[in-house]
Amino acid sequence: MSTDSLHSCRIKGTVLISRLNMVRQHGGQARVEEVLKRLSPADQALLRKMILPINWYPLELNLRLDAAIADVLSPEDRMRAFMDMGRASADENLKGAQHVFVRPGEPHFLLSQAPQIYRFYYALGSRTYEKTGPKSATLRTFGAENVTETDCLTIVGWHQRAIELSGGRAVKVTHPRCVARGAPHCEYLCQWD
Repeated sequence: MSTDSLHSCRIKGTVLISRLNMVRQHGGQARVEEVLKRLSPADQALLRKMILPINWYPLELNLRLDAAIADVLSPEDRMRAFMDMGRASADENLKGAQHVFVRPGEPHFLLSQAPQIYRFYYALGSRTYEKTGPKSATLRTFGAENVTETDCLTIVGWHQRAIELSGGRAVKVTHPRCVARGAPHCEYLCQWD
């Protein structure tokens, strides 16, 4: 993705809020300050203001915040940190404003809403859902603005936790195709018991 394209990409404030709340849960406001100090003064100023869940913010800001969080919370296993960020986002949003997407015992209901849920978070692109079995599905993202492997890890974590909240057990979400690795689209394979 070109620098100009990245500058035009946007993400909802709800993502930034969930990231900062996760950091607070791992050490309070002092931990948030530790994360913010790793960012530029401009990023710090924006993140110290009231972040509105429905407003659009630069994707670049989210990517820099995610990297700073991973550096502070899990420098020895950054991949796990990104997945944990996704899980925390699912917890916060699916137990809150987006609870209508969760039906106990029905992970397919939530996954079938993937096209609508995608629009809650991202300004560009789309996501499709394909039921591949009684306890499996494939999600595909096209025209995505989030083409970093680390952001895709947050998506893996989000869907793992979302399926768990819907009653799935032994959830496994893999990401065999990624735009960041040269694929034409991102693909997420979801399985559960």
